[in-house]
Amino acid sequence: MSRQQRMFGLWPSPITSSAIAAGIRLSEPCWDSDGQTLAWVEGRSDKGVIVVQGAQDSSTRDLTSDISVRAFVGYGGGDFTLSHGAAYFIGQADQRIYRQEIAGGRARPITPAFGAASTPVVSPDGRWVAYIHNYEDVDAIAIVDSQGKRWPQRIGEGRDFYMQPAWHPAGDRLCWVEWDHPNMPWDGTELRVAKLAFPEDGLPVVAATEVVAGNSQVSVFQGMFSTDGNSVLYVSDETGWGHIYRKDLAGGKVAQLTTGEFEHGTPAWSHGMRTFAQTPSGTVLGVRQRAGYGTLVAISPSGEATDLGQLHPGYTALSTPAAAPTGEKVALLVAGGKQPGRVVVFDLAGKPPAHAIIRRSDTETVPASALSAPEPVSWKSFDGEHAHGLYYPPASEGFEGIGAPPLIVIIHGGPTSQVVAGWAAQAQYFATRGYAVLFPNYRGSTGYGRDYMLKLRESWGIYDVQDAKFGADALADRGMADPSRLVIMGGSAGGYTVLQSLVEVPGFYKAGICMFGVANMFTLAADTHKFEARYLDSMLGPLPEAAAVYRERSPIFHAGKIVDPIAVFQGEIDRVVPREQSDSIVSSLKARGVPHEYHLYPGEGHGWRKQETIDAFYKSVEAFLKTHVLFA
Repeated sequence: MSRQQRMFGLWPSPITSSAIAAGIRLSEPCWDSDGQTLAWVEGRSDKGVIVVQGAQDSSTRDLTSDISVRAFVGYGGGDFTLSHGAAYFIGQADQRIYRQEIAGGRARPITPAFGAASTPVVSPDGRWVAYIHNYEDVDAIAIVDSQGKRWPQRIGEGRDFYMQPAWHPAGDRLCWVEWDHPNMPWDGTELRVAKLAFPEDGLPVVAATEVVAGNSQVSVFQGMFSTDGNSVLYVSDETGWGHIYRKDLAGGKVAQLTTGEFEHGTPAWSHGMRTFAQTPSGTVLGVRQRAGYGTLVAISPSGEATDLGQLHPGYTALSTPAAAPTGEKVALLVAGGKQPGRVVVFDLAGKPPAHAIIRRSDTETVPASALSAPEPVSWKSFDGEHAHGLYYPPASEGFEGIGAPPLIVIIHGGPTSQVVAGWAAQAQYFATRGYAVLFPNYRGSTGYGRDYMLKLRESWGIYDVQDAKFGADALADRGMADPSRLVIMGGSAGGYTVLQSLVEVPGFYKAGICMFGVANMFTLAADTHKFEARYLDSMLGPLPEAAAVYRERSPIFHAGKIVDPIAVFQGEIDRVVPREQSDSIVSSLKARGVPHEYHLYPGEGHGWRKQETIDAFYKSVEAFLKTHVLFA
């Protein structure tokens, strides 16, 4: 069928703003102790709900209909777990740990109402719950009995941050990841193993501890004990790439289970993250990622690695694997460039292994032929080094444009993060309307080795800005973008790069779209939450020594250079990048008569969760682009 010619950006699209707003966010698949009951969290608008699939049939039901589930330590995550027929979850409103029987009944709190909790993990015998606790910016490993009859107590304290606690199969040891300011978890962390003692009448206490991996210059991610209890497994980037290791608990012998220029870890921006699991037979199942594309790898007890990509054609982004405690099943979150997110289960015991779709995040009514497939791209930047990214060309079953398409350069947050080849609703929304989209994984991004990540040290506002600009130039030179219709868009750290780009290269972009972007580095360092309170030490340098750099790289001090049209979007209760950051930029724009829009969303924090906000956001962006890019 021949396609009609129509101006890029004005194609009718099967992807609507309301459909994106109605999509659900899937996270943290988890098995109960029986190995048959599976649950996960669904983000529905501004509410988190645990959904459970029972052992008796394949039907699903909401387990937490009256209490919204969401943890708030750091960036959140670590919302719940299952054990011995009960769910243990964090109530969004009061941050207490609740226990709810899967079979039925009301949820009841097992921790008092002070501070915030995250990542509850239950001992193998079901008696104890260890978790992360934060109170008045003091983090700790805490423990409580699973019935909530005793007052909780701290068993690990003195470090600035704790993450990913896990029990030994015998229930007599715990391990966790810990680190101190000014490090971020991808800079340097330590994996600690604690031996526990059990008083006759009281909670377990720590008898002895030792650091078994990592240091201030090596990042360790997700420690867990092997299913046989003889060793501890973890991801370390000590070779320059994140690989899976096994360390024997008795003799201390270390074996590297994976090799090559691949990433088996990920930056620990939130709690509840996992990149590998181990089945009862001892097989390690790890997500292996390179240049934004992921696959599942099985590592046998003898060390033989098998790529299981044939199990998941079309799934190029995989995360949070959870192995069932019985059998050889693994549940995980999957997505692809043309595939919205799903919860799936692979049963490796079958011949061939079985693949079951448990839950879909989207109606999946748009055919793949109408969607845009991401393409890996690389280009030389201003200093001759290469940067990388993903390019989404315009896509339509019924329309085509003339010439080169307008390009939206979307900058990821972090900045220590990465865009992977998973489902990107933003990209599909614009690509199916006739825009091209570039996601730069500028130098400083993860997924390309530790050295690539370290490029942004003391260079934030330089490499991100220039790599994005040179990426847009490269695509224009290849005929993949119209150089006269370039747009830059981003949120949080990406919003900062938007502002800094409009300061540094005025006139290069036709317009900018900034969501909760950083405008003033001084106030960010003073006002942001604990997790990122010292992040700028590495990105720009420590204060007061680097004060001149902070001023040079703060868009608010150079706002007079911003002359291109810009739309600013901000959550009213954002505690990571407070609204004052956006207010200050908008004040300058207004005073100088720069074309702009300012959208302030009540009840929203660092990113949008409410359906009505998401719907309004996309409609506002589309209207802004028509006015200032397509018809300007």
